[in-house]
Amino acid sequence: MTALNRVPSLMARAGTASALTLAAVGGTIVAPGLSADASAATMATKALRVAASKKGSPYQWGATGPRRFDCSGLTLYSYKKAGKKLPRTAAQQYNRTHHISAGHRKPGDLVFFHYGSSVYHVGIYAGKGKIWHAPRTGDVVKLEKLWTKHVWYGRVG
Repeated sequence: MTALNRVPSLMARAGTASALTLAAVGGTIVAPGLSADASAATMATKALRVAASKKGSPYQWGATGPRRFDCSGLTLYSYKKAGKKLPRTAAQQYNRTHHISAGHRKPGDLVFFHYGSSVYHVGIYAGKGKIWHAPRTGDVVKLEKLWTKHVWYGRVG
C-alpha cells in the first residue's frame, strides 16, 4: 500500500475533529462535509499570514500593495490573496463583514476603530490582543497591541 492510499484510512482513524483542526490551521486536506466556518477559518488564517508577511512595508495613503499600504489597503490585499474580495475603505469593509463581539473574535477577524459611529481605521486581529495594521504616514506595517477597547470586530465570510 502506498503512502497516498493510506491517507483516507488515516483520516478515518483521526476523525472529524482532526480534519476540522487541519482546516482551521490552513491544512491542505479537503474533506467532504467541512462547514463554512472551517472554510472561513482557513481564509482568515491565510489573510493573517499575508498581512504578517508585509511586516515593515511603508504606509502610504491610498496604497493597496504589494509594497506599500494604508490600513484598508492592507486588509483588502491580505484577503484578496486569501481568495476574498473586500471593498476599498475601512467603513465599507465594516459594512461588508459579519459583526461579532470581542468575546467571539478570532485571529484573522478585522478590527475596526471608530469615533462614534464613524469607522476610521482597520487592522487584522492576530490573537492575544494584537493586530497587524498599517498605522499612519511615516510608519510601517507592524504587529501592535490593541491600545483601546473602543473597537468593533467583523468576520469576513
